[in-house]
Amino acid sequence: MSSACWKRFSGNASLHKRIAHMALSVEEKAQIVTDYQQAVGDTGSPEVQVALLTANINKLQGHFKANGKDHHSRRGLIRMVNQRRKLLDYLKGKDVSRYSALIGRLGLRR
Repeated sequence: MSSACWKRFSGNASLHKRIAHMALSVEEKAQIVTDYQQAVGDTGSPEVQVALLTANINKLQGHFKANGKDHHSRRGLIRMVNQRRKLLDYLKGKDVSRYSALIGRLGLRR
């Protein structure tokens, strides 16, 4: 970010507050990774990626209840949902038992 842009961002407390409520904190991400990792240090397995996307999607649901006309963020939400769907399709083709276990743990309808 340029310094002028950063000054505008840092001076706008309400914008910073809204962005903080939309993203997962470092602690939340670390907890999700430890809960869903297949081995120590695993951050790239489909289970971890789907769990992180699901947490982000669930967190954004509250944002859209308060801000129904935020179409720019809705586009990002749709991209996350599509990415999660692709990862779930990949996992289903690779190992159905892992897919079923993950769906059950996350409470997804698929």
